[in-house]
Order: sequence, then C-alpha cells, then structure tokens
Amino acid sequence: MRQSLLVIFSTCFFFLASGQEKSYNRPPLTDKWDVYKKQVIADSTKRMVELKSFIPGIVYDLRYATVNNFMKRLMYPAGTNTTYLRLAAAQNLLKVQQELKEKGLGLKIYDAYRPYAVTVKFWELIKDERYVANPSKGSGHNRGVAVDLTIIHLQTGKELNMGTGFDNFSDTAHHSFTQLPEEVLQNRALLKSLMESNGFRSLDTEWWHYVLPESGRFEVLDFEFRKLKKHL
Repeated sequence: MRQSLLVIFSTCFFFLASGQEKSYNRPPLTDKWDVYKKQVIADSTKRMVELKSFIPGIVYDLRYATVNNFMKRLMYPAGTNTTYLRLAAAQNLLKVQQELKEKGLGLKIYDAYRPYAVTVKFWELIKDERYVANPSKGSGHNRGVAVDLTIIHLQTGKELNMGTGFDNFSDTAHHSFTQLPEEVLQNRALLKSLMESNGFRSLDTEWWHYVLPESGRFEVLDFEFRKLKKHL
C-alpha cells in the first residue's frame, strides 16, 4: 500500500517541484577531482573503489539504473554498470563476502555510492525523510559508506528469502518485525550479524541498508558515475 502511495506522491512532486523554493540547504560538497585527490592523500581510507574490481564474485542489481525501483523511473543513467564505496567500507564488505563464500553464499548489491545530485532529485520528488535522505545533511550513500544489499546462493544466483523486496516501506521490512517465517528471520539475522561484526551499522527500518558508523568523517561527494569510471 505504501509503495503505491509513493508512486502517486512521486508523480505529483515531479510536476510541483520545479515551481517550489528549495526546502533544504546544500551541505559542503566535494565535486572537484583535485579536491578529492587531496582528501585521499590525507586519508587513504577515503579512496573510492569499484566494488566488482575489489570484491571477487560480488553481484550487481543496480535498481536505480532501471525502472525496477520504488520511484518507477531511472534515477541513474540507463546502463550504469559500476558502483563504488570508500576503501574503508569496501574492505569491510570484502570480509563479509569472504565469510559468505565459505557457506556457498555471496552478496548482491542494489545500491552503494549515490551522487549528491541524485539525492536532490529524490528529495524534490518525495520530500519525506521516512523514505529519502534530506539533502541538507547528505547521506551515507553520498559519502560512499552506505550500501543496500542482500545475500544470494553462489551456485544459482538466487536471493535468500528476506520477507520483502528491496525498498519496501512497510513495517514488514523492519528488523523488529518478527511475524515472519523462521527461514526469513534467520536469513535477515545472518546478513545483520555478518555486516555488524564487520564494522557496519544497520538501519532499523530497512533490512537491506548498512552504513559505517563514522560516516560523518567522509565528505559528501557529487561525482557522476562516468567520471568515477574514467578516473578510478
């Protein structure tokens, strides 16, 4: 039901947003490559890395580069086939993948780094912090330290049953929701335990979302995917 309402809201805001004043203040942004390079020289953990290049066997299902998402529209350029995290987050995620591999399992990525300009687009369409990040703050995705993901069987590529799909904004997607089959609860617990034991923090309302706790020390980035692909 909530997903249906979101589609309606997004359509309405699409037509209204252009005539409204901004409802946010832009935070400091890193959108110049020379500035980013200086930040990386000062702290190597801030380096952005392409996940498939860094983590063997990881699988992508980049929903915002398709219309198969709660917005029902492209939010990233069509055909986007790369995604990124800061080195600090990617190193932790590599450990999760390695532990899962021992069980015949692996990670599928729905979303990771998100350019700040895309967060602005989300906000202009929805303007509801229950569902999208307020651009005044930037997000873990903008900082390159948040990831949306699930677990798959390596042999078949099939996702483990998590009870809901990605970007389901019902109570059923909450970690605290326990009226689910035992298999689903165990699958969610497996993902959460591995992510948290490897340095990530969960989000109570989204079983798929994890972020580094110290996200505030990473700058908000606004680089298009093609620019990262060109330079990294």
